[in-house]
Amino acid sequence: MASPVPPPRSSPESRDCAQWYARELGWATTGTSPVLLPTGLHFDVLELPADAGHAALRRIGRTGPVALEGRRMRLLVAAGSAEELPGLLDWLEWGGIGLDLSARGLGGHIVAPAPPGGTANSPGAAFWLRPPGSRQEVEPSLPALGGLGSRGGDAPDLVRLVDAVATECHRARLAQARTHLWTHRPTGQPLAFS
Repeated sequence: MASPVPPPRSSPESRDCAQWYARELGWATTGTSPVLLPTGLHFDVLELPADAGHAALRRIGRTGPVALEGRRMRLLVAAGSAEELPGLLDWLEWGGIGLDLSARGLGGHIVAPAPPGGTANSPGAAFWLRPPGSRQEVEPSLPALGGLGSRGGDAPDLVRLVDAVATECHRARLAQARTHLWTHRPTGQPLAFS
């Protein structure tokens, strides 16, 4: 008979991380190593390649909180936004194009970035590029579907944000395709435009 497996122990860093999210933001966490933040309760997440995300952030400037984990960027948006993404992409005429852009809503989760001022404990670990503010500031600053144009807050509306990230995802995909074509071109064969 096999002996029961003991439950995983949480490290002091994991406990501190979970406590920070509960105390400072009122966000629930799950898991111990890594600590996870459930999506769909206080926020949803748009996830895209980091290079496309950095380009989009330069274009739009203000957003809600933004996290980076490895080569993926996560933009926090208002809860319920994940359900709107497919229809919004169609409306913006990005539907059917492979953008490497996804959304996580109710039932999903992300790895909890190290609290602001803390350090990520391993290469590629999640950390905040733009950390969330206080409990009272976070949810009103998340981009939401509020009509065309700015909501007048600190973040753009969801339409402008999705259009910017879709554009940059498409540009990154085209750049990658050009690089692939250039590096796999037969040697000695001139290009059509040379």
